[in-house]
Amino acid sequence: MTDLPARRLLLVHAHPDDESINNGATMAKYADEGALVTLVTCTRGEEGEVIPPELAHLAPDRDDTLGPYRVKELAAAMAALGVTDHRFLGGVGRYRDSGMMGAPQNARPGAFWGADPDEAAGHLVAVVREVRPQVLVTYDDNGGYGHPDHIKAHRVAMRAADLAADPAFRPELGAPHRIAKIYWNRNPRSAVEEGFARLRAAGLSFPGVAGVDDVPGVVDDAVVTASITGGERYGAAKAAAMRAHATQIAVEGPFFALSNDLGQPLFATEHYQLVRGTSGAAEGEREDDLFAGVPDDEGDEERNADEREKAV
Repeated sequence: MTDLPARRLLLVHAHPDDESINNGATMAKYADEGALVTLVTCTRGEEGEVIPPELAHLAPDRDDTLGPYRVKELAAAMAALGVTDHRFLGGVGRYRDSGMMGAPQNARPGAFWGADPDEAAGHLVAVVREVRPQVLVTYDDNGGYGHPDHIKAHRVAMRAADLAADPAFRPELGAPHRIAKIYWNRNPRSAVEEGFARLRAAGLSFPGVAGVDDVPGVVDDAVVTASITGGERYGAAKAAAMRAHATQIAVEGPFFALSNDLGQPLFATEHYQLVRGTSGAAEGEREDDLFAGVPDDEGDEERNADEREKAV
């Protein structure tokens, strides 16, 4: 990829819809501002439960065609967010959804959970060295809530970040690149509690209301180091992207439900924990920009060195 934009953001997610729920407002904001936003999705989400009754035949225990359908949903979601660079890890269908932890699908041939770590990371290294992101966003080491594919996506993303910077690792994949900042998705407890208070007061038609513990990545407020405010504009884009994932998500105003039909807040402000790199915020304050403190060419030492050599 040539003529890369000055700011480049890479997000690594397990299934279609994870990106919109966790980072939809962030993705829409940076894409609108001209940054290169690259999404890598690790599986097609073949094992997901289907919400609309008229699409129940797609389920893995029936036609087993949910994966291709969710690929189309993801394309529609990316259009809603204005994101034009989306890839599946290793190509569409390379890895299959592993199902919930302990399910028989965990051991199914081709399941992402059983993928060779360095092989899977190698596919991501190729993307990293191509788009040369300064910022990477992924899950924490528990994948937010313990799903095997989320845990694996975390491991692959962190491993790929190390390998992409190593000149000795598969030089045929491109020049080494160091990612300047790595963030994990987080939700501060105070924001989640406030969101559920709004949901309960709204009197919507969801049969029930989820709880704070049902939201992935809830942590004490002090753990959160960055908050990206989407506002009405990017919050609306996020809601549209989530509606595009209709097999998995039902959206009603500023709230949504998954297949359990328990309402959750739809957050227009998204939160992160910086786990590698230097914060661009003053001590004791949260960043309001994931690129804060990163020069436009940070992390691109190899390419910059080549350009300096040519200039001489």
